[in-house]
This record gives sequence, structure tokens and C-alpha cells, in this order.
Amino acid sequence: MEVSVLGPLALHGGAQSGVPTAMKPRKVLALLLLNEGRVVPAAALMSELWGGEPPRTGPTTLQTYVLHLRKLLAQALGVPSAEVARDILQTRPGGYCFVLRSGRFDVHVYRDLVAEAECALDAGDERTAETAFRRALAVWQGPALVDVVHGRPLQAEVARLEQSRLTVTERSIDTRLRLGGHQEALSDLASLVVEHRFHESLHGQYMLALHRSGQRTRALAVFQRLRLTMAEELGLEPSTRLQRLQQAVLVSDPRLDYETGTPGRGPVVA
Repeated sequence: MEVSVLGPLALHGGAQSGVPTAMKPRKVLALLLLNEGRVVPAAALMSELWGGEPPRTGPTTLQTYVLHLRKLLAQALGVPSAEVARDILQTRPGGYCFVLRSGRFDVHVYRDLVAEAECALDAGDERTAETAFRRALAVWQGPALVDVVHGRPLQAEVARLEQSRLTVTERSIDTRLRLGGHQEALSDLASLVVEHRFHESLHGQYMLALHRSGQRTRALAVFQRLRLTMAEELGLEPSTRLQRLQQAVLVSDPRLDYETGTPGRGPVVA
């Protein structure tokens, strides 16, 4: 079974899809998949479907959606619906549980690669870590569950995944910069600071990459643009940490330089 949620929702057993076309059953499947191996209470599923005011027929309708999902899964996997109910989409006390006993789930692949990268960093192997971080980010095919309408429970789960993706992106770029990949990182950072207009760490990484690429004027312009945007829209100044980086760029502080492959030589912004 091939399951994907880091982008469009997809579930395949061979060539046939097990994803329903109707939106409400898609929401049920998505929430069950994001909690793979854990019981999702029926109340949480009904909250996803109807918010805080489920209809009186809500429990019966939810059961109908689950039966429909089991039928689709049985067709996609080529097994009886009873086997799906017993082994995959299980009824548990108070709710339902999706169990993926074999196959590929992109969330598991992503998390395993992130764990591999973190272990490599702990061991001081930054090149292996950077490769694993990149492979983890490459698992993503777009925003999580981009083709599913999110109720509050799904919003919470998707927000958790997207925050993880952003954190891994930062760590990947930081590792790349320590390894001397500043020019390679420029295009990624140029896009990221547009997408995350107030994210100071990404702006700091962009400034450092520009400085190391001989583009000190552009590095200072990145700071000034962020400072103006924050003042106009938030009434705030950039953090002291970022202001120190700006001052270091202004005076071409040699501590902003790096030695390729030397661990721990990140941006001097503290």
C-alpha cells in the first residue's frame, strides 16, 4: 500500500486508488491517516466533518463513511472488506483506527530521514546530515493534504507537519552553509524569505549566504526590507540577534567567514 499526505492525498494498492472523491469521506480518511496507529475518537471525526454542531444523524453518517472507505480499500488492495475491517480500518472502543502493517507511508519516510539526519549531526557527520535533510524535504510534494478541506482537527495536524517541514528546512540550510554551500542556498532562501516574510532566522541565513557570496549590499538590503515591513505591519524591530548580524555585515566581520567542512561555524549573530 502506498499512502501520501505530504501533498495531495493518495492511497494506492497497485494501480487502483482507495481515496474517495466526495469531500467528507476524504476528510475522514485524512484524519485517520495522520493518526495512523492511534484511535481517533468518533467525536473528533464528527468535529472535523461538521464543526461544533454535528447533526443528530452524525454517528450513523460517520459509520456510512467508514463502510464506504472500507469498500474502497478492499477494491484497491484486492482483499475482502471484512479483512480491511479486521486489519486496516478498525473499529475500536469510542472511535476508529487506521493501521498500516506494510507498504510505504510518506510521513514515516520523512520522519525516518529526519531522524537519520539528527543522528548524523550528533555524530558530527554534517555531510550525511545535510543529504538526509534534503531527502526528507524531497518527500514533500506540496502543502500537506493540499486537496482536502481542513476542519479544526485536520488544521491542527497539518500545522504540526508544516512546522516540522519549516524547522527541517532551517536546519538543512544551516548545515549547508556550514559546509560552504552558500551560493547553492541562495535561490532557496530568496524564495523562502518571500514566503515567510517575518521569519528572522531565514532572513539571517539569506543575509549570511549573500555576504559569503560577495553580495554585501544585497545582504544589507534584505535586513532593511525586513525592518521596514516589520515596523509598518507589526510595529516591531528585528531582534537583537539579527541586528548584530547586520552590524557584522556592515563592518565585514571576519567571523562571518567559514571554513568548508568545519562543524559549528555558523552565522555570527549572537
